[in-house]
Amino acid sequence: MLARQEEEQYAELPLTAEEERRQLRQAPKEPLFKTVLDTSMRSHCQILFLTIAVLAMLVTIGSGVSASRGYALVEVQRQADALEQENERLKIDIAKLKSPERIKNIATDQLGMEVPKHTYFSQEK
Repeated sequence: MLARQEEEQYAELPLTAEEERRQLRQAPKEPLFKTVLDTSMRSHCQILFLTIAVLAMLVTIGSGVSASRGYALVEVQRQADALEQENERLKIDIAKLKSPERIKNIATDQLGMEVPKHTYFSQEK
C-alpha cells in the first residue's frame, strides 16, 4: 500500500522544465487531429472541374474559328466588290469602243477611207 501511495505522489508531482521539454520534443504517437477525406466528393469535384475546363476550351476554340471565318468572309466580299467595280469599268470601255463615232474616226484617219457622197442601190427584178 505504501508503494502505491508513493507512485501516486510521484504521478501527481509537476514535471520539471527539462522533462516537459523532453516530452514536447518527442514525436506524438497519435496525430492531434484526424483528417477525414471524402474521396467521392473530391473525385466528383475533379470531374466537374475537368468538364468545365473542356467546355471552356471548346467555346474558346469555336469563337476563334468563327472569328477567322468572319475575317475570311469580309476579305472575299471585298474582293467581290473590287471585281464588280472592274467589271463595270470594262463595260464602259466596251461601250466606248463600240461607238459609231470612234469607228468612223479610225476609218477616216488611220485607214484613209471616206464616207460616200452618193449611195447607189440596185434592185433586181
